[in-house]
Amino acid sequence: MAADGLQVAVDTQLCEGHGLCALLAPDVFEVGDDDVAVWDDHPSEEKRDVVRAAVSACPRQAISYSQG
Repeated sequence: MAADGLQVAVDTQLCEGHGLCALLAPDVFEVGDDDVAVWDDHPSEEKRDVVRAAVSACPRQAISYSQG
């Protein structure tokens, strides 16, 4: 995938599976069977606002994103 665009990362060592990210951005995040987030590394630009909301809502601050 190209380096341009939205890039999302989750620190799986910090993630505790609270699921707020999946509630706010279900097209980008879900909570796996091991209670750790599973995510789309490169969601579409249209998802930027919901990704930003998920980053802000994460109680463990495990999610980050950048604009490539």
